Amino acid sequence: MFPPPYGAPGGLTQRLRESCAERWDAYCWHPFVQGLAEGTLPLPAFRRYLVQDWLFLVQFARAKALAAFKAESLEALRGKASGLNALLDEMRMHLRYCEAWGLSEAEVLRETEAPETVCYTRWVLDRGMAGDILDLEVALAPCTIGYGEIALRIAAHPGRRRQGNPYESWIETYSAEGYQSFARAAAERMDALGLSHGGEARFAALSATFAEAARLECAFWQMGLDAAP
Repeated sequence: MFPPPYGAPGGLTQRLRESCAERWDAYCWHPFVQGLAEGTLPLPAFRRYLVQDWLFLVQFARAKALAAFKAESLEALRGKASGLNALLDEMRMHLRYCEAWGLSEAEVLRETEAPETVCYTRWVLDRGMAGDILDLEVALAPCTIGYGEIALRIAAHPGRRRQGNPYESWIETYSAEGYQSFARAAAERMDALGLSHGGEARFAALSATFAEAARLECAFWQMGLDAAP
């Protein structure tokens, strides 16, 4: 298993990751990800992913707003508000990135959500509505920290193609220090919530949530890959 890049040894983040190691590896090193690393992913698969990822971000923003609602201190509320604003900025950049792939904003906005997008995003919102801030953070974590780890795995991959790889800009986005620091902060926040919100007593339920999110992430990659002719 790839060395854990985020969270404190023995902390909630690393324990959750270890509790579903096989499923986590299937997500972080899915054939879609390997295709990104090696530059062999069919272009229609990436375009399908790009559009659905935009629709995913719309719902992810709603989940971030829910996290702000569930914030338990003024400091936490400010942090959640800042995170939501950063995500809204990312959504604008995502549309510009889509344009670079020949997908106009109008085309992206006309697209409907794939079943995999609906299943994943509504499940996250359901976990957040039914539980507390820790339940929501654990449901969100595989996306947040997973993309950071995926970029590190790609960087360490012996077969990585840099020159002429059409996906290099995507890889650079998530391997850059800006995103890596974001992923580290998310892991630290989850570790802290694990201590303050009884993570040890709730570990079995939290582990099930984390594993399900990893499974849904895997299905999201597959949705993109299935668009290839």
